[in-house]
Amino acid sequence: MDRRGQPATLAGSRRTVAPAQAVMLVGLALVGPLVLVAARRWPGPVVAITAVAAAADVIVNDSGGPPYIAFGFGIIGAIVRGARVWAWISILVAWTVTVAVAIVFPQTGFEGPRAVGTTLGILLAVAIGEALRTRRERYAAFRRRATEARQSELQAERVRIARELHDVLAHSLSQINVQAGVGLHLLQRQPDSPAAAEQAGQALASIKDTSKTALEEVRSVLGVLRAENGADPSAPLVPEPGLDRLGDLTVPGVRVELDDRLRHEEVPQPLQLAIFRIVQESLTNVGRHASGATVARVLLDRDDTGYRITVRDDGSGAASVDDVGSGGRGVLGMSERAELLGGSLTAGPAARGGFEVVAELPTRIGAA
Repeated sequence: MDRRGQPATLAGSRRTVAPAQAVMLVGLALVGPLVLVAARRWPGPVVAITAVAAAADVIVNDSGGPPYIAFGFGIIGAIVRGARVWAWISILVAWTVTVAVAIVFPQTGFEGPRAVGTTLGILLAVAIGEALRTRRERYAAFRRRATEARQSELQAERVRIARELHDVLAHSLSQINVQAGVGLHLLQRQPDSPAAAEQAGQALASIKDTSKTALEEVRSVLGVLRAENGADPSAPLVPEPGLDRLGDLTVPGVRVELDDRLRHEEVPQPLQLAIFRIVQESLTNVGRHASGATVARVLLDRDDTGYRITVRDDGSGAASVDDVGSGGRGVLGMSERAELLGGSLTAGPAARGGFEVVAELPTRIGAA
């Protein structure tokens, strides 16, 4: 009521507003901001409540008010936070109710510029919400791809280190096991024979040298795991094995014949390491699984297509039976090495007996 005892009027309105109506308008104006506080946790119910408030505002207010602003924010929040169904249903219901009320009660004033402005405002809120949702999804997809890339790099590094450790330990421990068995056999069968004692001493010396080399290589590989910048200051600086160390590879009880036709200075170091590891693993499998083998021939050659590495034994068993029959990882590791460099590897029984491993590597790293 004003000072003359007449009902109060709202500024800008075309009709007098009763006290009860004024209270209702204030309540509708407050309900939107209050429920928007919970929009992060319950975006669906919030957009529904603001839609009801906006539709109710049409009935009690002929000039439009704050509920429509809260409804716009509710639409944006619901779409962005994954409650699109809630948003679209709320818009449809609120718009249908509003139009129905405007038709039944023309005095509400929901026509002309007000109807057009409200419609454009709702469409603008939907467009903003969809744009923000699309941007958020793209950002989430980018982060997911970045995380997957980091995990792939870490997994690849783990596989590489596991492969190195397998190659080092399998070859070295195989030699140590055979030499220890030979020494023990000689000492048990011929304890008083000077020749047997000398051979046993040679076996122990071989065990000492092999274990020392293996420990240095293992420490060098594990140094990468302990360091923050890819190098462990406490680890020995052991050079990566190359073609010049192929002559050091031996198989107890088997003569290794090396036919190296490559010019070492022309072979990149990553290829030299791969060739060394492939030959090393092949000879390890000869010593462990080739029954009755007496000779293992290693041929390194090059033609117009790339490098060709062949390791063949004259035994009667599969040199890589651990991989073919019992789930080992020797041939798998060699194949992975070749494929990472753009090459290929095959392993299986040779045409003239024994077992044969053939690796073909490109002259350029990564070439297909």
